[in-house]
Parts: sequence; C-alpha cells; structure tokens
Amino acid sequence: MKKKLKSSLLGITFILLTAITGFSQCKEVVWPENKAKAEESVALYGDAMKQQNWRAAVPPFQWMLKNAPNWNTKLYIDGTDIYNKLASVEKDPKKKQVLVDSLMMLYDMRVTNCGDEVNVLNRKAIYAAVYNGQNKDKTAEVLALYDKVYAISGNNVLDNNLLSYMQVIQLNAVLLKNLSDDQILERYDKLSGVVDVKIKKAQAENKQADVERLKATKSSVDDILIKLVKVDCDFVKKNLEPKFKQNPSDIALAKKIFQFMTTGGCIEDPLWLQAAEVLHKDSPDYGLAINMAKIYAKNGNMEKAEALATEAVTIASTPEQKENSNILVGDLLAQKGSKSAAREAYRKAGKIGFEKIGDLYMGSFKDCAKGSSLAEDRLVYIAAYDMYAKAGDQSKMNQARGQFPSVTELFELNWKEGDTKSISCWVGETVVLRTRGKE
Repeated sequence: MKKKLKSSLLGITFILLTAITGFSQCKEVVWPENKAKAEESVALYGDAMKQQNWRAAVPPFQWMLKNAPNWNTKLYIDGTDIYNKLASVEKDPKKKQVLVDSLMMLYDMRVTNCGDEVNVLNRKAIYAAVYNGQNKDKTAEVLALYDKVYAISGNNVLDNNLLSYMQVIQLNAVLLKNLSDDQILERYDKLSGVVDVKIKKAQAENKQADVERLKATKSSVDDILIKLVKVDCDFVKKNLEPKFKQNPSDIALAKKIFQFMTTGGCIEDPLWLQAAEVLHKDSPDYGLAINMAKIYAKNGNMEKAEALATEAVTIASTPEQKENSNILVGDLLAQKGSKSAAREAYRKAGKIGFEKIGDLYMGSFKDCAKGSSLAEDRLVYIAAYDMYAKAGDQSKMNQARGQFPSVTELFELNWKEGDTKSISCWVGETVVLRTRGKE
C-alpha cells in the first residue's frame, strides 16, 4: 500500500514535468491519439467514483492525466475530488501528506494545461489551508499561496478564502513567528479592503443575508488581529491619528482607525467620530448612523444626532431597523422637549412606539396641569393608559390606572364615567372617563 501511495505522488510529479502541452482552456473535449484507451479510462475511474472506490479510480485517472492532460476541465475536477476524498479519510500522517501533495499538484497542473488561474488557485487555497495550514513544514507555503491569490484576484477572492486567510496569517505568526506587526497589518489591510468591497456590493444588491454574513466574517478577522497585534486605542492615537490629521479624507486609514477603536472600546473618542464621518460619507450605513447619532447626543450635539437618526430612517433596510430608527428620532426630539414631534416619530414605529407615546403622556402631568381640577389634570394618565393598551404593556397600564381620577374628583365636576373629554394641552387626545377604583 505504501508503494502505491508513493507511486501516486511520483506519478503526478512525473506527469507535471512531462505533460505540459499547448495552452488550452480545456472547455472542449480533446481526445488523445489512443481514444479508445482514453474512453475506457474515463469510464473506469468514473464508475469507481460512483461506487466511492476512490483508490480504484487512481490508475485510470493517472493514465488520462499523463496521456490527455488537456482532455477537459472535468479531468481536474474529478481528480481533485478523488484525491481529496482519499486524503480526508487517510489516518497515517505520512500517507495523508503524500495524497495532499498530489492534490496540490493537480491544481497546479490544471493551471498549466487549462488556465483559469484565479479560479483554480482560489480553490487550491481552500484545501491548502485545511490540509497544510497547521503543518509547520507547509504553513509558510500556504501563506505564500494566499498572498498570490489575493494579488491576482483583486476583489474577486472566494468568500471561503476571507476568514481562512486571516487564520493562515495567525498560524504563521504563532507557529513560525515569521511575521512582523507591519507584515500582519499589511495583509490585514488587503483582506479588510476585499471584505468591505463585498459588503458594499451586497448592500447595493439588497442581499441583507450576505451583508450580515460578511460583517460577521469581518468581525472574526478583527478578533484574530487583536490577538496578534496590540492595536488598542493608544496605538491608534500614537501611530494613526497624526497621519489622519494630515489626510482626513483617506478612507482606507479611516477604516483602520474605526475598526481598531471600535474593537478597543473607545468609540466616544472624537477621533472615532471623525473616522466614522468619513466612512459614512463614502458609504452611508444604517448601523453607523445610529451609533454616531447616540454618541453625538451623549456629547450634547442634538442637532447632529437628530440629523443622523433621521437619515437612518431613510436607509434602513428592514422594518425592524426602520422602527428602531424612528424610536431614536422620537427619543432625541423628546429629550429636547419637542414632544409633539416626538409623538409623530413614535407613531411610525409600530407597537413599541405606542409604549413610548404612553411614556410621553405619563410625563406630561406638569405640562398640562391647570391646577383648578385634579380630575381634568389627570386625563393625561387615561391617555397614557390607552397607549400602553395598544402596546400590550400590562405593567405600565396598571401604573397609569393608578393615577386615574377618583370617583370624588369626577363628582366635583359633575362628570360621569363613560363620558368623553378632550385634553386641551399638547396631548390633544379625547379619552373616555374612568376612575382608579374604590377610595
């Protein structure tokens, strides 16, 4: 069996050196001179694959690889399937590595004979990371492959090679200690740039599931970086802020500052807001608008906070996001005393908005009280109760009911339960008279 495995690798090595033919995309079927033997070999390894007898598929497959290397792309797709299946179940480490090396060579042969380098090397990288990433003898080689993949792919790197690139970087840094902080950050920047482009594309195509998946990937990439390089807020302030002040429109630098400071937990620093403004201007983002609005509000810049929260309403991509942003708009308006305008924002926020309106009414006793009759002044609590009822909040309904007018207070005005009364202040609601119960 050992001899068979060794011959498997040696056979492919020999083929790789001797079977380089004229460049072809291998899209059309090109039979060799001995067509009958080739057809038989394809049938034999195909039948073996159907029966999942991967070892039996090797000899006829290798014949095709040696004698018809540009037969068709299918040859390499089948071959990588065969060797991947063999490698995945092999328990002996040495035998497994022989199969993995053969698998890697097949990807190289496919590029040599059929082209399509970007696609093929992206796929090779996936399996290289799986099989060779933690092999200290191969770890640096896997990183070099990923570096090449990113160099030739631009922003078209396969999604499977996003997080895995950062994991391979981590393996090199931890196992081999062969990367400086600058070398790690350089690769991180390249990877983050690709992810950002993919997120922007998914947003433009309204593929929210893809957006969330890619953002989760980006978060995982950032988590790994923080383990490898100390990029806390002090690092940003010392190393990146001076550069940003010289070129405050540098989007790539703004992204780096934003990511590091967010991870470092210093989003209330003015530098974070400056970087966030640059990113939001380049690519308006719902979550960013919401967070910036909250920070501006905390800093007392209500005008800026309200503008961002209002913008968040317009760029929200889901009903839940729209509701939450309307709530934030309402909260900001209520905070500065614009209760009528806050109510209008809350009304656009569905069920949770009714609860917020109830809160406004509950807090309006002093605003609306005339001081001449407790029964009339307490009408705001009935209005609050009605809003809480719409929201389905039993606890707050009970609180509001406890502030209803008493029977005596109604009697003093010659009012009766069941009558309707209008609230004359900004609340402006018409309510049905009720009392808080026994006295």
